[in-house]
Amino acid sequence: MEITRDQFVENLNHDLSLEFTSIVQFVQHIATVTGPEYTSTVEELTVHVGQELEHAKVLAEQIAFLGGIPTTTVEPVAPAADSRAALALDLGLETEQLERYRERVQQAADLSLPDVAEALRPLLTETQEHVRDLQAALGQ
Repeated sequence: MEITRDQFVENLNHDLSLEFTSIVQFVQHIATVTGPEYTSTVEELTVHVGQELEHAKVLAEQIAFLGGIPTTTVEPVAPAADSRAALALDLGLETEQLERYRERVQQAADLSLPDVAEALRPLLTETQEHVRDLQAALGQ
């Protein structure tokens, strides 16, 4: 399906909102995920928070570059019943973002925006790593 530049900016803004949500969710889960089996996972989530902030900055820059106004919207963060449920929520959000970044890189290419596609590729790569880390933590 062909997409307009304005629709692309809207999609990027939704991606930015999801990054803000990831930051909030990871911060909450860093504080609440407990148990010796999750010690290294919590350390990894701490690294992920910094990467999510960088993703948000890249998205905001691309939105502004394309003439849009970066959103400040954060989606609600669902409470988790326990540590495993928290990590499952994180995996779900990261998986959604991974699919969205795959689409976004292709859309940028389709719109003849190679610089934007290039700026988004590292987000795709890091999000793939986040998904793999969370899958490993959950034994998947």
